[in-house]
Amino acid sequence: MKKVAIFDIDGTIFRSSLLIELVDALIQENIFPAKARGIYTDAHKRWAERRDDYEKYIMAVVAAFMKHIRGVRHADFVRVAEKVVAFHQDRTYRYTRDLAKNLKRRGYYLLAISQSPMELVQGFGKKFGFDKMYGRIYETGTRGKFTGKVAYLTLIADKAEVLRRAAKKEKLTLRGSIGVGDTEGDISFLRLVERPICFNPNRNLYNYAKRRGWEIVVERKDMVYFIE
Repeated sequence: MKKVAIFDIDGTIFRSSLLIELVDALIQENIFPAKARGIYTDAHKRWAERRDDYEKYIMAVVAAFMKHIRGVRHADFVRVAEKVVAFHQDRTYRYTRDLAKNLKRRGYYLLAISQSPMELVQGFGKKFGFDKMYGRIYETGTRGKFTGKVAYLTLIADKAEVLRRAAKKEKLTLRGSIGVGDTEGDISFLRLVERPICFNPNRNLYNYAKRRGWEIVVERKDMVYFIE
Protein backbone atom coordinates (compact mmCIF):
# COMPACT_ATOMS: atom_id res chain seq x y z
CA MET A 1 0.00 0.00 0.00
CA LYS A 2 1.28 3.44 -0.93
CA LYS A 3 1.86 6.08 1.69
CA VAL A 4 -0.16 9.26 1.27
CA ALA A 5 0.63 12.96 1.58
CA ILE A 6 -2.16 15.53 1.51
CA PHE A 7 -1.57 19.20 0.81
CA ASP A 8 -3.77 22.23 1.03
CA ILE A 9 -2.99 24.39 -2.03
CA ASP A 10 -3.98 28.02 -1.47
CA GLY A 11 -1.41 29.78 0.69
CA THR A 12 0.41 26.49 1.28
CA ILE A 13 2.00 25.62 -2.06
CA PHE A 14 0.63 28.53 -4.11
CA ARG A 15 1.67 31.90 -2.66
CA SER A 16 -1.80 33.33 -3.00
CA SER A 17 -5.33 32.08 -3.56
CA LEU A 18 -6.25 30.51 -6.89
CA LEU A 19 -9.74 31.94 -6.52
CA ILE A 20 -8.48 35.49 -5.97
CA GLU A 21 -6.35 35.31 -9.11
CA LEU A 22 -9.23 33.77 -11.06
CA VAL A 23 -11.74 36.46 -10.10
CA ASP A 24 -9.24 39.16 -11.04
CA ALA A 25 -8.65 37.47 -14.41
CA LEU A 26 -12.39 37.08 -15.08
CA ILE A 27 -12.79 40.83 -14.52
CA GLN A 28 -9.85 41.62 -16.82
CA GLU A 29 -11.38 39.40 -19.51
CA ASN A 30 -14.74 41.23 -19.16
CA ILE A 31 -16.47 38.00 -18.20
CA PHE A 32 -17.21 39.47 -14.78
CA PRO A 33 -18.17 43.17 -14.66
CA ALA A 34 -15.61 45.63 -13.27
CA LYS A 35 -18.00 46.42 -10.42
CA ALA A 36 -17.42 42.89 -9.06
CA ARG A 37 -14.11 44.13 -7.65
CA GLY A 38 -16.00 46.58 -5.47
CA ILE A 39 -17.41 43.70 -3.41
CA TYR A 40 -14.00 42.87 -1.94
CA THR A 41 -11.96 46.08 -2.37
CA ASP A 42 -12.56 47.32 1.16
CA ALA A 43 -11.91 43.90 2.69
CA HIS A 44 -8.64 43.67 0.78
CA LYS A 45 -7.59 47.14 1.93
CA ARG A 46 -8.34 46.32 5.56
CA TRP A 47 -6.36 43.07 5.34
CA ALA A 48 -3.42 44.70 3.51
CA GLU A 49 -3.27 47.33 6.26
CA ARG A 50 -3.52 44.57 8.91
CA ARG A 51 -6.72 46.04 10.33
CA ASP A 52 -8.72 42.86 9.65
CA ASP A 53 -8.02 39.20 8.97
CA TYR A 54 -7.47 37.38 5.72
CA GLU A 55 -10.53 35.18 6.17
CA LYS A 56 -12.86 38.17 5.77
CA TYR A 57 -11.02 39.19 2.61
CA ILE A 58 -11.24 35.77 1.00
CA MET A 59 -14.91 35.42 1.91
CA ALA A 60 -15.59 38.75 0.20
CA VAL A 61 -13.88 37.40 -2.93
CA VAL A 62 -16.05 34.27 -2.70
CA ALA A 63 -19.12 36.51 -2.48
CA ALA A 64 -18.08 38.35 -5.65
CA PHE A 65 -17.51 35.05 -7.43
CA MET A 66 -20.86 33.58 -6.41
CA LYS A 67 -22.70 36.77 -7.35
CA HIS A 68 -21.38 36.82 -10.91
CA ILE A 69 -20.66 33.21 -11.92
CA ARG A 70 -24.25 32.47 -12.87
CA GLY A 71 -24.70 32.56 -16.64
CA VAL A 72 -20.98 32.40 -17.44
CA ARG A 73 -20.15 29.89 -20.15
CA HIS A 74 -18.11 26.97 -18.84
CA ALA A 75 -15.90 27.09 -21.93
CA ASP A 76 -14.97 30.72 -21.20
CA PHE A 77 -14.35 29.84 -17.57
CA VAL A 78 -11.98 27.00 -18.48
CA ARG A 79 -10.10 29.22 -20.92
CA VAL A 80 -9.45 31.84 -18.23
CA ALA A 81 -8.63 29.20 -15.60
CA GLU A 82 -5.97 27.74 -17.89
CA LYS A 83 -4.45 31.20 -18.34
CA VAL A 84 -4.37 31.73 -14.57
CA VAL A 85 -2.61 28.41 -13.97
CA ALA A 86 -0.09 29.01 -16.76
CA PHE A 87 0.73 32.50 -15.49
CA HIS A 88 0.98 31.63 -11.79
CA GLN A 89 2.27 28.04 -11.85
CA ASP A 90 5.74 29.00 -10.60
CA ARG A 91 4.52 31.33 -7.86
CA THR A 92 5.08 28.77 -5.14
CA TYR A 93 6.70 28.41 -1.74
CA ARG A 94 10.05 26.67 -1.94
CA TYR A 95 9.58 24.48 1.14
CA THR A 96 6.24 22.93 0.16
CA ARG A 97 7.12 22.73 -3.55
CA ASP A 98 10.31 20.81 -2.79
CA LEU A 99 8.58 18.67 -0.16
CA ALA A 100 5.95 17.56 -2.67
CA LYS A 101 8.58 16.74 -5.29
CA ASN A 102 10.66 14.78 -2.77
CA LEU A 103 7.69 12.78 -1.54
CA LYS A 104 6.68 12.01 -5.12
CA ARG A 105 10.17 10.61 -5.77
CA ARG A 106 9.84 8.48 -2.64
CA GLY A 107 6.69 6.89 -3.99
CA TYR A 108 4.04 8.78 -2.01
CA TYR A 109 0.53 9.18 -3.40
CA LEU A 110 -0.07 12.95 -3.46
CA LEU A 111 -3.47 14.49 -2.75
CA ALA A 112 -4.22 18.17 -3.32
CA ILE A 113 -7.25 19.85 -1.77
CA SER A 114 -8.58 23.36 -2.13
CA GLN A 115 -11.77 25.35 -1.80
CA SER A 116 -10.98 26.91 -5.18
CA PRO A 117 -12.79 25.71 -8.34
CA MET A 118 -11.84 22.22 -9.50
CA GLU A 119 -10.74 23.46 -12.94
CA LEU A 120 -7.99 25.49 -11.27
CA VAL A 121 -7.01 22.87 -8.72
CA GLN A 122 -6.64 20.17 -11.39
CA GLY A 123 -4.51 22.36 -13.62
CA PHE A 124 -2.27 23.49 -10.78
CA GLY A 125 -2.01 20.03 -9.22
CA LYS A 126 -0.94 18.35 -12.46
CA LYS A 127 2.02 20.72 -12.72
CA PHE A 128 3.39 19.31 -9.47
CA GLY A 129 2.66 15.65 -10.03
CA PHE A 130 -0.32 15.29 -7.72
CA ASP A 131 -2.16 12.03 -8.21
CA LYS A 132 -5.59 13.25 -7.13
CA MET A 133 -7.03 16.74 -6.79
CA TYR A 134 -10.13 17.94 -4.98
CA GLY A 135 -11.76 21.33 -5.45
CA ARG A 136 -15.19 22.90 -5.57
CA ILE A 137 -17.36 21.81 -8.47
CA TYR A 138 -19.87 24.34 -9.73
CA GLU A 139 -23.03 23.17 -11.44
CA THR A 140 -23.60 23.81 -15.13
CA GLY A 141 -26.93 23.72 -16.93
CA THR A 142 -27.94 22.18 -20.24
CA ARG A 143 -26.55 25.13 -22.23
CA GLY A 144 -23.09 24.81 -20.72
CA LYS A 145 -23.50 27.82 -18.43
CA PHE A 146 -23.04 27.95 -14.68
CA THR A 147 -26.22 27.90 -12.63
CA GLY A 148 -24.62 29.62 -9.64
CA LYS A 149 -24.93 26.54 -7.44
CA VAL A 150 -22.14 24.48 -5.87
CA ALA A 151 -22.18 20.71 -6.31
CA TYR A 152 -20.62 18.27 -3.84
CA LEU A 153 -20.08 21.00 -1.24
CA THR A 154 -20.48 18.59 1.68
CA LEU A 155 -17.56 16.39 0.61
CA ILE A 156 -15.05 19.12 -0.10
CA ALA A 157 -15.98 20.96 3.10
CA ASP A 158 -14.92 17.93 5.17
CA LYS A 159 -11.24 17.51 4.35
CA ALA A 160 -10.84 14.57 6.73
CA GLU A 161 -13.56 12.70 4.82
CA VAL A 162 -11.78 13.50 1.56
CA LEU A 163 -8.65 11.84 2.92
CA ARG A 164 -10.55 8.81 4.26
CA ARG A 165 -12.38 8.23 0.96
CA ALA A 166 -9.25 8.63 -1.12
CA ALA A 167 -7.31 6.25 1.11
CA LYS A 168 -10.05 3.62 0.83
CA LYS A 169 -10.57 4.01 -2.91
CA GLU A 170 -6.89 4.11 -3.86
CA LYS A 171 -5.84 1.54 -1.21
CA LEU A 172 -3.51 3.95 0.58
CA THR A 173 -2.04 3.59 4.04
CA LEU A 174 -1.96 6.31 6.68
CA ARG A 175 1.22 4.80 8.11
CA GLY A 176 3.96 7.34 7.47
CA SER A 177 1.35 9.77 6.11
CA ILE A 178 2.04 13.51 5.88
CA GLY A 179 -0.33 16.47 5.82
CA VAL A 180 0.38 20.14 5.15
CA GLY A 181 -2.06 22.94 5.93
CA ASP A 182 -2.15 26.61 6.90
CA THR A 183 -5.48 27.33 8.65
CA GLU A 184 -7.78 25.79 11.22
CA GLY A 185 -9.86 24.46 8.32
CA ASP A 186 -7.08 21.94 7.76
CA ILE A 187 -7.06 20.56 11.32
CA SER A 188 -9.50 17.77 10.46
CA PHE A 189 -7.12 16.07 8.03
CA LEU A 190 -3.98 17.01 9.94
CA ARG A 191 -5.30 15.05 12.90
CA LEU A 192 -5.45 11.91 10.76
CA VAL A 193 -1.87 11.88 9.45
CA GLU A 194 1.23 10.72 11.28
CA ARG A 195 3.22 13.85 10.45
CA PRO A 196 1.11 17.02 10.44
CA ILE A 197 2.96 20.11 9.18
CA CYS A 198 1.52 23.56 9.82
CA PHE A 199 2.99 25.80 7.16
CA ASN A 200 2.74 29.58 7.58
CA PRO A 201 -0.19 28.92 9.94
CA ASN A 202 -2.76 31.50 10.93
CA ARG A 203 -3.22 32.20 14.62
CA ASN A 204 -5.88 29.56 15.24
CA LEU A 205 -3.89 26.77 13.62
CA TYR A 206 -0.67 27.93 15.28
CA ASN A 207 -2.21 27.82 18.75
CA TYR A 208 -3.70 24.39 18.10
CA ALA A 209 -0.42 23.07 16.71
CA LYS A 210 1.52 24.31 19.74
CA ARG A 211 -0.85 22.45 22.07
CA ARG A 212 -0.51 19.25 20.03
CA GLY A 213 3.24 19.48 19.47
CA TRP A 214 2.87 19.56 15.67
CA GLU A 215 5.56 20.80 13.31
CA ILE A 216 5.36 24.51 12.50
CA VAL A 217 7.24 25.80 9.48
CA VAL A 218 7.40 29.40 8.27
CA GLU A 219 8.87 30.59 4.97
CA ARG A 220 9.73 34.26 4.73
CA LYS A 221 11.71 35.80 1.85
CA ASP A 222 14.56 33.31 1.20
CA MET A 223 14.48 31.71 4.66
CA VAL A 224 12.62 28.72 6.10
CA TYR A 225 12.09 28.69 9.88
CA PHE A 226 11.22 25.67 12.00
CA ILE A 227 9.41 26.78 15.16
CA GLU A 228 9.58 24.63 18.26
